[in-house]
Amino acid sequence: MSRRVTSTRLSDNRELIYFDDPETPSRPPGALVDHRNLPPRGEPGEVRFDALSGEWVAIAAHRQSRTHLPPADQCPICPTTAANPSEIPAPDYDVVVFENRFPSLGPVAGDIPPAPAVGGHGLKGPALGRCEVVAFTPQHTGSFAELGETRARTVIEAWAQRTEALSALPGVKQVFPFENRGADIGVTLHHPHGQIYAYPYVTPRAANLGAVARRYYDDVGAKETLAASLLRAEREDGSRMVLEGKHFSAYVPFAARWPLEVHLVPHRHVADLAGLKGEEKEELAHVYLDLLKRMDALYPTPMPYISAWHQAPLDPVLRPSGQLHLQLTSPRRAADKLKYLAGSEAAMGAFINDTTPEAVADRLRSVALAPVSAKTMEDSPA
Repeated sequence: MSRRVTSTRLSDNRELIYFDDPETPSRPPGALVDHRNLPPRGEPGEVRFDALSGEWVAIAAHRQSRTHLPPADQCPICPTTAANPSEIPAPDYDVVVFENRFPSLGPVAGDIPPAPAVGGHGLKGPALGRCEVVAFTPQHTGSFAELGETRARTVIEAWAQRTEALSALPGVKQVFPFENRGADIGVTLHHPHGQIYAYPYVTPRAANLGAVARRYYDDVGAKETLAASLLRAEREDGSRMVLEGKHFSAYVPFAARWPLEVHLVPHRHVADLAGLKGEEKEELAHVYLDLLKRMDALYPTPMPYISAWHQAPLDPVLRPSGQLHLQLTSPRRAADKLKYLAGSEAAMGAFINDTTPEAVADRLRSVALAPVSAKTMEDSPA
């Protein structure tokens, strides 16, 4: 069934988009009006080129004043009430995407200076791009794992639509949807939400993965992607597989860096979420919720994690060999222990994993999933 998409503007001219579940009633136009008198948006921060590493760094000092773990009655992404005129004007919603009030990149998109082949000390430019917030539910508490499949599918539709729209903005080189979940990860809002960054450059991690993928793609005569090759090898081995579907499969990678790390990969070569077909999005809603529930079932308390949707960069060299996939990671190595990035990892990028991928995959396969409640977050009152 179709999902209604409604775009409006907040009082400082930031875009806000409602993505509604099927059969959600239309909102009266007055419910879309932001009655706050917000100050004008500031100028972009800076991106500075690190000549030592050949990487861009965003300088966003204005983010020091952003909201940090407010109480529930002051949450900026709960629906608006008389006592709490929030970022979302409507008194209720399903899924909402809006431009971040405190963006690391933006508020305008465009081209930054080209990175030099050598040198470049002192090179800088405005931090162009766009940063968006994705509110998964009107409820202040809970998690993505507690959404029903209908709502999860609406979120996926929002990710796909925003990926396509942001990819078309001038200067954007990479679109990255992600979710930081849990205080141990450093979230600044308890309300279940994610973010989407549209970068004016290809990020260091994506550039590295993209270069390796391109070399493989060229070596096999463009017959398959590296991601497809790895998925095939994992399915044949089986010891690190977590689940296999018709369109998606998930496994713990052979050389996992994190105590808990799962990769979810489509069976078809597709560059990004915008390229998924309807039946693929339907299955993705199911298997993604399955993975998150398995993660949460490992320990008595909810799992902190980073859910990172790797999409092919828009760079014409890297895009043909890139493939959409999820990297779901957690620093939790025991019920009461976290992995901290210390000298080897933080300074050298040389990871040391305290768990074995095979044992983690076995636990995720065998964990008893809690039964899905008949009353899910999308049909519960806010």
